[in-house]
Amino acid sequence: MRRTRFDEWDCSIARTVDILGDWWTPMVIRSAFLGARRFEQFQEALGIPRNVLTERLNRLVDEGIMERRPYHERPVRHEYRLTEKGIGLYPVLVTIMEWGNRWLDWDTNPPVDLVDRETGEVLEPVLVDRRTGVELDPRRTRAAYQPGRGLRPTAG
Repeated sequence: MRRTRFDEWDCSIARTVDILGDWWTPMVIRSAFLGARRFEQFQEALGIPRNVLTERLNRLVDEGIMERRPYHERPVRHEYRLTEKGIGLYPVLVTIMEWGNRWLDWDTNPPVDLVDRETGEVLEPVLVDRRTGVELDPRRTRAAYQPGRGLRPTAG
């Protein structure tokens, strides 16, 4: 089955899903947030086939989400670091995790909590409006499209 591409759509969600929408890419990014830097660390953490990991890392580098930095000259070896663009995905992963913590069927407690590094206190993340600090509620918001824009693919 051929994959549908969304990179030409006039929609931020569609174009982001085009980059992050396979099942390995978010897991590679999660591993980077958990401290993986080197190819072997990603592979060990995920059990991902080498060719698939190579493809995902190359795409993340091409998209500017990660950068490749040499750490050894002979043979040349690289580590992968999140860029500012990649770090910007942190709230996305936290939101996915929080949804899973709430809605997936865990026998007891969800497997992971976020904790404050200084206090060790468990955090309860929520999505809020930056200006007001008010929690976002889909029943109180709507999409306001820019003139001539919408949810369709761009012309071309």
